[in-house]
Order: sequence, then C-alpha cells, then structure tokens
Amino acid sequence: MNEGTGGIGRLGAIVGAIAAPTSLVTALLYYFGYYHAYWFFAYFRVNSTLLGFGTADYLMRSLDALWVPMTVTATVGLLAFWGHDLLRHRLTTGVRPPVLRYVIPTVACLGFLLALGGLWSTFTGTFLNRVLALAPLSLSVGVTLLAYALHLRRTVAATTTAVDDHTDSQSNAAEENDDDSTASPDTDSTPNSAAPDTAQHPPATQPEWATLAEWAVVFILVGLGLVWAANDYAASVGVTRAQRFVAGLSDYPSAVLYSERSLSISAPGVRVTPCGDGKAAYGYRYDGLVLILQSGNQYVLLPYRWNRADGVALVIPRNDSVRLEFGPPPSTLRGPAQHLAC
Repeated sequence: MNEGTGGIGRLGAIVGAIAAPTSLVTALLYYFGYYHAYWFFAYFRVNSTLLGFGTADYLMRSLDALWVPMTVTATVGLLAFWGHDLLRHRLTTGVRPPVLRYVIPTVACLGFLLALGGLWSTFTGTFLNRVLALAPLSLSVGVTLLAYALHLRRTVAATTTAVDDHTDSQSNAAEENDDDSTASPDTDSTPNSAAPDTAQHPPATQPEWATLAEWAVVFILVGLGLVWAANDYAASVGVTRAQRFVAGLSDYPSAVLYSERSLSISAPGVRVTPCGDGKAAYGYRYDGLVLILQSGNQYVLLPYRWNRADGVALVIPRNDSVRLEFGPPPSTLRGPAQHLAC
C-alpha cells in the first residue's frame, strides 16, 4: 500500500537535493514568459530578443500564459485527489467495489491509447496536433492513467492479501480454541503442531531502485507533456494578445514622436512634419503612432493603421535625440484628423 507513496517521497527528496524547488519554478516561469513575449512580438514581425527583456519581464508575462493552465490543472487535480481518497478509504476498510474489475482495465486501456497517441504525435503529425495542446495533454493524461491503473491493481492485491491473512488468522485462532477445549491435560503439544499447514506469505515488493526508476519515468513523461502543452498555450496566448492589441489600436493614447533628424518613416497613416525650419531642437515630428512598450533602451511603436498584411513595426532607440509626447486616442477626437504643427 505504501510502496508508491514511499517511492514518490524518496524521489521528491532526491530531486529537491539536486535542484532547489524555487530555482526550478523560476526557470519554468522564465521559459513560458519567454515564449509568450516571443510570439506576441513575432505577430508584429519583431524579434523579442532585440528588446532587452529582463528576468522580471519574462516572469510577469508567464503569469498571463499560465493562468488558465494552472487553474484547470489545480481543479482537475483536486477532484482527482478527492476521488482517490474516497476509493482508498473503501479499500482500506476491506470493501472492494465490484466496479473495480471493469474500471482498472478500462483506465489502463484508455491510458495506453492516449499515451501512444501522444508519443506518436511527437515524431510525426497526427490529428492530435491539429488541436491546441491536445497531443501533449494526451501524453500526460495517458501516462498518468496507466500509472494510476497499476497503482490501483497493486493496492487491490495488497488489500486482498491483508484481508485473507486476517481471515485466516481468525479461523486458526478459532480452531486452536476448539482443540484446546477438547484436548486432554496430558496431551503433548509443540509450537510447530499449532501452526497452520499453509502459511500466507506477504507479496514480493519491488526493490527501491526499481520503484524510484518507475516513478522517475512517470514524472518525466508527464512533466514533459505538461511543459509541451503549456508552451503551446503560451504561444497561442501571445498571438491572441497581439490580435486583441491590434483590434483596439484606435483606443490607445496617441504617441507623437519628435526626432532631431529625419527617421525616414513612411508607414501608412504616419504623418511627418518638419519643425522650426531646422532651428528647433527636434526637427521632425511624427504623428499617427501608438506605443506598444518601452523595454531597456528601445521604444516599440505601431502606426494606428497597422494591418497584418503589410504593416510595419518601429523599434526606435531610446536616447536624447528622440522624445515622445502622448495625447488622446483617435477614437475620442471629433471630426477629421488635423495635420498638427510643431
């Protein structure tokens, strides 16, 4: 009964000794945040590695990418733990639900099919790859169901052996009491004569290394599947957030870009105005832009009329030769847009 639990605990202690849990979680959050940022800016054809993101930037973005997966995983895991606890209580009391004779083979077969589909999808394209995160989830869920079916089978076998031993011991005790009551005082008896003819032996258990290896393989496969699924979801969230940003461009504050020299910006909808006949500190003004973000020493701006087909994104170095001025979004302006002077 405690073989699986002991194996998990021992494996957790070994992993904890090798990699600190905080470092492992931070590395995973960094990984998912990186992919969220990569695919968000890739939608605008900007390589996110140019923007100088730090660890804090990626960690903050990872929360957006992992909010739904963590919520769903926690909910499903909680329901699974409650169901397992109820079943474990029934088994420890010696009650074996008849449905187990059908549940264990069904869970094992379903887990095998899902695990096989997930593994097959890692090497070649299948119908599972056409749905977001379905292939990696198939792998993780399939391996989990296989491991749980095996755990249930071992638990049922151990419980049945314990119940049989208890029943046999009670029967032997009753027989010994009957023999003692009918035996004569001078009858010779030896300890060996009171022992039952057929002794029950406890079932053989796996060596510790085999248990550790088994749970290590299970956790590796399940973990890789979950990381794969979260990676796909992070990429999807990044693209979705970019599409929503584009859909709401007209509601974002306008960013007026001033520059000492001409930046030769010719994006659709961007208007350039020379300032001060060459005597102003900033000789050119660019209207029709919106700021996506400022990261490190870079500004990332989009034209209000940006589109996926031929739109361009602007990455402007942040230095003293340029400055930004923010105003109301175009959606709040009444009448046609005016060509503003410096």
